[in-house]
Amino acid sequence: MSGHGAPELDRLDGGDVRVAVVAASWHEQVMGGLLDGALRVLTDAGVTGGRLTVVRVPGSFELPVAAARFARAGYDAVVALGVVIRGGTPHFDYVCQAATVGLTQVTVDTGVPVGFGVLTCDDEQQALDRAGLPGSREDKGAEAAHAAVTTALALRAAAGRGARTARD
Repeated sequence: MSGHGAPELDRLDGGDVRVAVVAASWHEQVMGGLLDGALRVLTDAGVTGGRLTVVRVPGSFELPVAAARFARAGYDAVVALGVVIRGGTPHFDYVCQAATVGLTQVTVDTGVPVGFGVLTCDDEQQALDRAGLPGSREDKGAEAAHAAVTTALALRAAAGRGARTARD
């Protein structure tokens, strides 16, 4: 099981951070848990009201285009949530690779952190174990939101200390 060695999720002060959560729609129960975990972390960090936007897209393949739109629209961070469960065809590999490469490209091209909350699992039980539901061992939605806000705050702090950015 992944999660071994994961850092504690400390409380964040993200009240002045704008975050977009982009969540896929496939696998409703798992996605409900991922989205709840992300929203709980963001609410606890003070990311609420007009500083928080949640958008649903059909599947994990569509996450990069939506994330790119929000990253270019001035959001400080994006949280991408999805789940792809292996089947009997290569579809799993194509969707996982497209989502991973696409979301990586968004963050590299824009400099906006993208919290990667896309589960790539062999079966539904693995997804349920990571979805942050009652009885789950992990809460990957919460972890993705925490990572996105933590990185946005770290980049902001580094820029405030005279660090050069890609735009300099």
